[in-house]
Parts: sequence; C-alpha cells; structure tokens
Amino acid sequence: MTDFDIRDVRDPEAPEYAAAIEDAVTALRDGRLVVLPTDTVYGIAADAFAPAAVSALLIAKGRGRDHPVPVLVANPGVLHGLVTIAPEPAVRLTERFWPGALTVIVESAPSLAWDLGDAGGTVAVRMPDSRVALDVLERTGPLAVSSANRHGQQPAETGRTAPAQLGRTVELYLDAGPVRGGQPSTIVDCTITPPRVVRAGALSIEALREVVPEIV
Repeated sequence: MTDFDIRDVRDPEAPEYAAAIEDAVTALRDGRLVVLPTDTVYGIAADAFAPAAVSALLIAKGRGRDHPVPVLVANPGVLHGLVTIAPEPAVRLTERFWPGALTVIVESAPSLAWDLGDAGGTVAVRMPDSRVALDVLERTGPLAVSSANRHGQQPAETGRTAPAQLGRTVELYLDAGPVRGGQPSTIVDCTITPPRVVRAGALSIEALREVVPEIV
C-alpha cells in the first residue's frame, strides 16, 4: 500500500503535520476525497457543498443515495447555520456532548446548496473530538463524512489500513494510528417529539437522559 498517499499525523508538532493538513484541505476544496481520523472511527470526507464529491464518496463506499451522508462541523455554532431553527433538545445535547460521539438529526435549511443523498430535508450533524478532524474542518467548513469502509465491511482501524478497502477512490489518507473510541457515535433524531435514539453508540441512553429526560 506504499503507492497510496498516506501521511502521518500522529504528532501535531511535527513539521509534516501542517503540510498534511494543508494538502487535505486543498484536496477537499478541489472536490476530492480524504480519509481522516475522528474520535470514533476513521471517515471518508468530501466537501458537503460539492454534490459530485458527495456522489464520489457514496460510490467509494458502494452505497446508494438511500444512505445519506452525515456532516461534521468545527464548532457548535455551525449547527445554527445549517438549520432554520435548531430544536431545543438538539441545542441542549450539543452544548453538553460536543465535541464528542453524538450525532443529531435536524431539519436542514432549504436554502443550503447541497445534496447529501435522499435525506428528506434532514441532516445528521456532529462535531468530532479529534485534533486532526477539527484542524481540517476549521479550514474547509462542513464536510460530508462517512465511515472509512466499503458498505457492509468494518471501518478501517487506521489510515494505513483504509486503502485495502478504498484504494485510489481516495486522494489522501491521514493516519493518526488507532482511534481512541472505536465505537460509532450515538445518533438522536431531533426532528420528532420526543427525540429518539436511532443508533446506539458510544454515548449511553442514560447519559443522554441526564440532559433530555424525554429521549426514547
């Protein structure tokens, strides 16, 4: 796998770290795909506002439009720019658990020029607790990110093992070694009342109910 462009980003103080982040940002702005670490699993990232890039992401994973792609953001305030009005439960949850392993589903603002798949006017949003991911996101803006694997297979454990599944569909692989989480994020649908956990993950229902007791 030495033929693939794999960059070591384990040390933020190393000279090659800044160059790797810069190259990742350039690739994403050009509509290409990048694999990067998050706090939960490695993900394939694409410019959320470039439909061709999001389509390439779905093709790389072997998934259809019926699996819309979640969006990662650099700070909690970005959530308010992606929705018409952020639901109160989503605000409380993100204030408590972002950055971290919480994804909230909200209704996206109709004015947004993106196509994440057949999402029915909703978007799943998360702020990861990862230095590498945040350093990229702060420069690119929201990214469409899905786990770094072919559909039906396990997510890659490192940036160096990801090419075995994704190959040359990805322009650049950022490798920070094994991620500390390993579990996917917990997904809460905040478009309904009461909010509902639609995927169990790293955050327990008990922890969520400490903030929003009505979650089911």
